[in-house]
This record gives sequence, C-alpha cells and structure tokens, in this order.
Amino acid sequence: MEKVPTDLRNILATNPKAKAQWQDLTPIARRDFISWIASAKQSETRKRRVESIPSRLASGKRRPCCYALVPMNLYTTLKNSPQAKAQWSDLTPDERRDFLDWINEPKESNERAQRITASAKKLASRKRHP
Repeated sequence: MEKVPTDLRNILATNPKAKAQWQDLTPIARRDFISWIASAKQSETRKRRVESIPSRLASGKRRPCCYALVPMNLYTTLKNSPQAKAQWSDLTPDERRDFLDWINEPKESNERAQRITASAKKLASRKRHP
C-alpha cells in the first residue's frame, strides 16, 4: 500500500472528520486518491488537489473525480496489439495498477509515452509486471 504523502497527511491531521472518512475508504480508493495527487504535473495543481480532499470526502466522494485510471494513449496502444491487450485483460487489478504507476511516474510526457510503448511490448511477451 502506498504511503500517504506528507501534504495530504497534514491536511487530514487538521480535519478529524476528513481523517475518519479517509480511514473508512478501501485501500484501493485511498491508493486512487494518492495516485491522483501524485499525477499532478505542477505544484499548484497538486496543492489544489490535496486541499480539495476534505470537501470531496465530506460530499461523499470515494474516488477522485475525473481521474482516468488508464491513459487514453495506453488504450490506443493496447488496441493495436492484440497480444498486449489480451495480457492486459488477464492481469489482476494490482498488476494493472503496477503498470499504471510505472507509466505515470515520470513528469515528462515523452518519457510516459515511451513507458506506454515499453509496457505494450512487455505485455505482448506475457510479462505481468513493468
């Protein structure tokens, strides 16, 4: 399970209700929020996302809004490789998440694009991890 980032931990510490709601989320839902926060390319975007968590939780949100778990260019790449698409379909949710975390890790879009291509090759060769 991913570690809660310091900035999010600080926000939750100042809002006991949000902290209780956070702890009520499933581990996967918390991971989605953490991934959504980490995917911000600019510090201001990250700050806004972190600061929005208490109000999102208070309104009943259990997942980040408008967060594409699978980038569209990965879908396109998988569509063009039947072997990779078949392997993707066979992966467990955790294995898919490992690929997505690895793809989304770099800040540079060209490096993320390279990782998508590499992922398709790995999947086509029946790999289950990046």
